[in-house]
Amino acid sequence: MGRIVVVNFVSIDGVIQSPLSPDEDREGGFAHGGWVPPYSDETVNAFMQNATVGAASMLLGRRSYEILTDAWAPADESEPAIAAMNRMPKYVVSSSLDDLAWQNSQLVTGDLSRSVTDIKDRTDGDLVVLGSGAVVRGLAEYDLVDEYRLLLFPVVLGAGKRMFDDRGHLARFELSDSVVAPSGVVILTYTRTTSTSAPSAAD
Repeated sequence: MGRIVVVNFVSIDGVIQSPLSPDEDREGGFAHGGWVPPYSDETVNAFMQNATVGAASMLLGRRSYEILTDAWAPADESEPAIAAMNRMPKYVVSSSLDDLAWQNSQLVTGDLSRSVTDIKDRTDGDLVVLGSGAVVRGLAEYDLVDEYRLLLFPVVLGAGKRMFDDRGHLARFELSDSVVAPSGVVILTYTRTTSTSAPSAAD
């Protein structure tokens, strides 16, 4: 059985909207797109490359899939991350897409919990979710996430789509790794714990 691993760029105030470019997602009048590149350094880039190269498959929402398809599908496969992403299975959660142009892509429709649980059961390794805010919120609602790898950027955006809403359930995680990049980005890895009680101050 695989693990569901969420990898996301997030601001101090929890925003994940339009991290890479101004035109990525202007929904709601969001005017601060492209807040990640000014802080990207070797540590951040290496982490993201390892996250993709090490994945067994990917789970994406429609918008994230379209952005990644445009950026990665035609790119030079001499880069390990590009070759890995082109090769691995990509599961796309959408009710409107009917043309999956990126190789090894498969549409996921219907009940999210049932579909993702089935994919997880037949995946050997990490099923990585990049971006895909609506998918992340759905996974949290059904308590399906095994690990969060969050890149916390030193910026407050004040508005925009956030990673979580009010549909999730109590789920406890433990900090399994943390890295501070030279740019000030803090990379936090939280792994699901089986404990149902809160840790004490002495732990």
